[in-house]
Amino acid sequence: MSDREDDEIEYIFRNEMGRRDFLLDMLAMGGLAAGMSLPGRALAQAMTPPDDEVVRIGYIPITDAAALLVAYANGYFQDEGLKVERPTLIRGWSPLVEAFSAGKFNLVHLLIPIPVWMRYNNHYPVKIMGWAHVNGSAVVVGKHLHAESFKDLAGKQIAVPYWYSIHNILIQMALRQYGLKPVIKRESDKLAPNEVNLLVLPPPSMPPALASRKIDAYVVAEPFNAAGELLAGGKILRFTGDMWKNHPCCVVCMHDHHVNKNPVWTQKVMNAVTRAELYAEANKKEVAHMLSRDGKGFLPMPAKVVERAMTDYHVSQYEHPPAIQHEAEWHNGRIDFQPYPYPTATRMIVEQMRHTEVGGSKAFLDSVKTEHVVKDLVDYRFVKKAMEQNMADWKRLHERWWQGKDASDPFVRTEVIEI
Repeated sequence: MSDREDDEIEYIFRNEMGRRDFLLDMLAMGGLAAGMSLPGRALAQAMTPPDDEVVRIGYIPITDAAALLVAYANGYFQDEGLKVERPTLIRGWSPLVEAFSAGKFNLVHLLIPIPVWMRYNNHYPVKIMGWAHVNGSAVVVGKHLHAESFKDLAGKQIAVPYWYSIHNILIQMALRQYGLKPVIKRESDKLAPNEVNLLVLPPPSMPPALASRKIDAYVVAEPFNAAGELLAGGKILRFTGDMWKNHPCCVVCMHDHHVNKNPVWTQKVMNAVTRAELYAEANKKEVAHMLSRDGKGFLPMPAKVVERAMTDYHVSQYEHPPAIQHEAEWHNGRIDFQPYPYPTATRMIVEQMRHTEVGGSKAFLDSVKTEHVVKDLVDYRFVKKAMEQNMADWKRLHERWWQGKDASDPFVRTEVIEI
């Protein structure tokens, strides 16, 4: 990066937003985050599971957490007669997983492949209770690439937020579609002309790494794609919801024992979360402002970034590169909210995990039967009952989705993938 480009990025941070906002954005983007948190293992070891029914939420500062945060902010848990603590922001997937495993939280959002890995590799009794949202992610490329297609990523470095993520699955599906080979090598290793190197970075670290050309592209949840556009000079190569129609990303998770011990409590929690998704789908701009640091401060990004992340999705905005190719027929948003955990999607994810490169061993998948995961990992009862209480509103909001042969049953769908 040239000195002039450095000055331009510094100008954006310091002059457009001011010194205080610059420092806040550095916190949001990971520049100072490392010194502010205990290591994940030490954090987990310091916790003991509380013996009560207070709702305790852990979340990563991404829009995937919107349903949990809206349910808290709008008082939906209290409306169900539940006690709830203010949600706790965690700055990485590993410490969130460890804190949840240690019982610090009884309600979290996790990338959908993580519970698969937790339950069948680590034998941890986690349960998927519903989807936290659909879509809401993108592939962002640095302006130095001038990329117009996935084929332009040959020989490049791409960051994903976690090996067990929908992002890692989708980027590898796309690369293979374009004749490229995903690999995991040291950054100093030479790549073959058809290879693309993958590495893991925490979401807040991605925009700064892109701006400094330490990576060439990344795929992650919002608002870090909008931050990449507005703060790091990046461009959206493709929205993932335009690759896999209404794909799941983060899911709402609980512990088995909470679900089994108190189904009444579980139903109340899912009533609140489902109600929040209905509200978020109908009020995206309002919710974006509320989540931002200009609102209630759940996400350490300014409102303009979060609002872009939740509302800006038009072909005319994203023609070069052509990031949206199915808007007319798919009717997606940049992020959408629909909580039912379709078995067809779980089935697809487990099968794709078998073909996805990860750091470390994934041998546990060899002994896992896909249909067992579909039935054993996901609990469909509570979210379905919660949705049925407001089914007319769900159908009204999502009639653009429920068209064709699946329209007669909102709990059945066909997966559509067109990369």
